[in-house]
Amino acid sequence: MNKSELMKVGVYVDVSNIAQNGGFGMQYDVLREFACRNNGVAIRLNAYVAFDEELAKRNPEYAEKSKNFHSILRDFGFKVIVKIVKWFVDEQGNKYGKSNADLDMAVDALMQSERLDYVLMVTGDGDFVQVIRALQSKGCRVETLAFKNVAKDLRNEADVFTSGYLVPSLLPIDIYNKHNESGKQLVRGVCYNFRHEKDSKKRFGFMRFMKDVSGGLWITDSRKTDSPYETAFAHSFQFPKDFDIFNLPNREQIFEFEITHHKDKGFQAENIRPIYHY
Repeated sequence: MNKSELMKVGVYVDVSNIAQNGGFGMQYDVLREFACRNNGVAIRLNAYVAFDEELAKRNPEYAEKSKNFHSILRDFGFKVIVKIVKWFVDEQGNKYGKSNADLDMAVDALMQSERLDYVLMVTGDGDFVQVIRALQSKGCRVETLAFKNVAKDLRNEADVFTSGYLVPSLLPIDIYNKHNESGKQLVRGVCYNFRHEKDSKKRFGFMRFMKDVSGGLWITDSRKTDSPYETAFAHSFQFPKDFDIFNLPNREQIFEFEITHHKDKGFQAENIRPIYHY
């Protein structure tokens, strides 16, 4: 495949929104790999960051950490768009800060989309719904990725919404594996199928988790070689006792669980616990 046939990718990251809503410590190299997974080449990688000049003057540690973070983003090929926090006082005398990165991110995505085939909006902010519609009208495929507090309209308007919790290694290993004390591999996924038998001992389902960021997300059949997913058998007793399994299957419930592989039975899910529900 020559360069002209590669899919031209644009990634726009609302850094503050992501960091404040479950994505603190997100790995931007993994994000870039995820965005370019389908023979894509990164044309635009924009990260919109807020910077508090007043705090930087009072706190050298904050200033140094911000500088280092911006350098890391640039190392991964992202253009860092710094928005200075401006402080205001409301009618009750309360001081509050705003950095207004949303407008810049929206305008940039719309203007730069002329040369893009695919746009990944990394934000959970529902204000971007109209931006997504405009990008789609221009012929771009638009996906969104976020962690917590994702506007429902944003998820529904995108061509595909991906929970950041499900992308392997997108969060640091120490965060991703902090509850894993058994030494077994820990993954995150959803329960896409469950059988509710009268006999509780016969109740079971199947968990789907992403093994890597290759292939198409629509290839959910893990038996296909180009699928990015694996499937794990899950018995009802592997769920917490206080969890209502009659709400399963539910693709909006994110679980964290250990996996073991058996030669004849395939993957088995153990110690399943819910971590977030959209």
